[in-house]
Amino acid sequence: MSTYKLIYGNGRGRAEVSRLIFVAAGEKFEDVRLEMSEWPVRKTEMPLGQVPVLEYNGIKLPQSISIARFLAKQFQLAGKDNFEQAKVDAVGDTIVDTMNSFYPIRGEKDEAKKQELTQKFLNDDLPKHFKNLETLAKLYGDGGAFFVGNKLTWVDLFFHDACENFLQIDENIFKSYLWLKQNREEVEKQPKIAEYLKNRPKTAY
Repeated sequence: MSTYKLIYGNGRGRAEVSRLIFVAAGEKFEDVRLEMSEWPVRKTEMPLGQVPVLEYNGIKLPQSISIARFLAKQFQLAGKDNFEQAKVDAVGDTIVDTMNSFYPIRGEKDEAKKQELTQKFLNDDLPKHFKNLETLAKLYGDGGAFFVGNKLTWVDLFFHDACENFLQIDENIFKSYLWLKQNREEVEKQPKIAEYLKNRPKTAY
């Protein structure tokens, strides 16, 4: 029997999409949440000196998106064939583009500069990426509420988690993107996901 140990800090961050995949699939895993005080020692145990890391049958795998894609394939949340998986990955890469536009806001210490970056993200970057995501959904979603094939895949979970961050800076991000709003709501209707969201630890990120 395969064993899974997901190692990260005590927050959603780059590990949450993999946690959501485990939950949606109903698969057991060890959710290791390191405290900051533990990190200097534990860092040396990680292949690239960073987390998240998935320990699968005792072997460590780094890189958050590689972990998510592996788990999605393991648990049939990646697409039914190679081309559908490519469609799913195209959506996933577009979500990564969106997150890469957002990360500078989180890292900025100067409050004035942070406000400037936030406005740029909300006015320029987010609309561009949201439009791209809706374009892909229309191409691949078969008229349903999920991004690809009218069924839940890991990128629906990834998008849900990414939007947790965006909603913290503007609760009206879906005003002009009703399909994306519906997609997020459909994820929250999944019974296992709903139960997890209700009970998961409350963290800023």
